[in-house]
Amino acid sequence: MSTSAGRDTAVRDTAARERARDLVQAWDGRASGLGSLLGRVTPVDAVGVQERVASLQKRSIKKASKVWALRLVTSMIDLTTLEGKDTPGKVRALCAKAIRPMERGDVPSCAAVCVYPSHVATAKSALEGSGVRVASVATCFPSGLSALDVRLEDVRRAVEAGADEIDMVIDRGALLAGRLDVVFDEIAATRQACGAAHLKVILETGELGSYDLVHRASRLAIAAGADFIKTSTGKIAPAATPAVTLVMLEVIRDHFLATGERIGMKPAGGIRTAKQALHYLVLVAETLGDAWLTPDLFRFGASTLLGDVLMQLEKERTGAYQRSDDFGKD
Repeated sequence: MSTSAGRDTAVRDTAARERARDLVQAWDGRASGLGSLLGRVTPVDAVGVQERVASLQKRSIKKASKVWALRLVTSMIDLTTLEGKDTPGKVRALCAKAIRPMERGDVPSCAAVCVYPSHVATAKSALEGSGVRVASVATCFPSGLSALDVRLEDVRRAVEAGADEIDMVIDRGALLAGRLDVVFDEIAATRQACGAAHLKVILETGELGSYDLVHRASRLAIAAGADFIKTSTGKIAPAATPAVTLVMLEVIRDHFLATGERIGMKPAGGIRTAKQALHYLVLVAETLGDAWLTPDLFRFGASTLLGDVLMQLEKERTGAYQRSDDFGKD
């Protein structure tokens, strides 16, 4: 690492810790430490969360707005392949799909292509000049249980290969054991290893067991330097759900009101249909406002969602459904 790059990452790490201190002071007037802050979180009203989600899912979208919203969803997708059988050819094909989802030029490119670190260089080459970013899962995804130095090296290698964004997994065991400082320090260290790359912190909400812990983990990740908070790896059920996403969006809202800083959100796993995606956009708009309706602040982690969105766009254009196979499975 060059001297200037080292200074940049050190500054970024210091800024993350200063942000954590400011967050503590904003939410806890006693400023008595991270553990105290997170321990004093007001329990989440689970019934209220479910009722609000159910209410928002009843919203209807008119045709003109629906076409706009479907195009927006396309631009927010991190088109993902995370399989042991991934090949360079498959990654290049996925990149081509992300750049030009349909032959018609009015459908925007996807936000990013998300791959394992070993495929970052292939994706970077295939996406060169397109504006589509390369995202890579790292920190020994999906378990995140290797030694910290191994996880950080995983991040550095992905960034050196060209990753614009890193999707890291937290140590859920440490979080469930109440070792909050460990989780905080590991996220902050990963933030430093990312350098200029954006950091998305995966909470793996399906393993956390309660909305209260999802709320706590979201606050912890933001305090430690996350640019985005993300629900899931997609390897555990349940993955993303509207209710869990709403809890996380409310943490982002509270952080913005306390600090003025906008943090991004990425639900991932289990979002397969355009109808589901549109419901998520309603959640975002109603909780955070239109400022978050941008790929810079909201993403979908998905492998099959794009095909259904394209099918719906073609139906809106022609008035008839086409074969789903015409739009691909990836």
